[in-house]
Amino acid sequence: MTARRTIRIGTRGSRLAMWQARWVKDLLDRGRAGFEVEIVPIRTLGDRNRSEPIGALARQGIFTREIEEALLDGRCDAAVHSLKDLPVRLPEGLRIGAILEREDPRDALIGRGGARLGDLPPGSVIGTSSLRRRSQLLHLRPDLVVRDLRGNVPTRLAAVGIDAEAEKPGPIEGRFDATILARAGLVRLGLDRFISEMFSVEWFLPAPGQGAVAVEIREDAEEIGNRLRAMHHPATAAAVSAERAFLEALGGWCRVPVGAFARG
Repeated sequence: MTARRTIRIGTRGSRLAMWQARWVKDLLDRGRAGFEVEIVPIRTLGDRNRSEPIGALARQGIFTREIEEALLDGRCDAAVHSLKDLPVRLPEGLRIGAILEREDPRDALIGRGGARLGDLPPGSVIGTSSLRRRSQLLHLRPDLVVRDLRGNVPTRLAAVGIDAEAEKPGPIEGRFDATILARAGLVRLGLDRFISEMFSVEWFLPAPGQGAVAVEIREDAEEIGNRLRAMHHPATAAAVSAERAFLEALGGWCRVPVGAFARG
């Protein structure tokens, strides 16, 4: 009997990253023929170093580089990323094999006790590690205080007093009055019930590619590339490609507060 080939998917190990990797695995499993799909969690610099602000790490790919290295050296065959984390210029030898249909790209406010942005009194402390979110927030509410907050989605919810990990989530002690997260991640983890307010793209621009998931592969991976075509979403790809082109033209990434939104 011929041995079944294994396709290894590299990903970060956070709950959201694993959800996205399982999504790709399930899509591959539906049309598989003679292969198994395995998920390989990989720790990145951004996962290991949570004490410094993202901008202070001063390099692109802090959430993707180690995964791309595993892809290039053959430890994995495909890599699943939140597209907003993936640098515009990929390492030589790699390409995007598929961009999946985008979830709602908007940002969401999670306020203590369900508070909306207009409810927060002057001096309220908002947690975010994003320069883009910080800049737009202070433009709207210069009377607020913004402090760095990093970590996975449950960690950031806990910072505003929400224990999302509890069997029956309830209020807990937190050190921030509110935080801002991508709605897409909250929806994918079933945590969107904690959203206090959605931010319109008309006055609060998301990150380029926010809400989209990309599958990265080696340039010569024709077989896997062919299998990924069925999950590729052309309208999403057109929109996020325009956003990423805008980002590249401005020369920005995590060190520059750039937002962009295009409709495909």
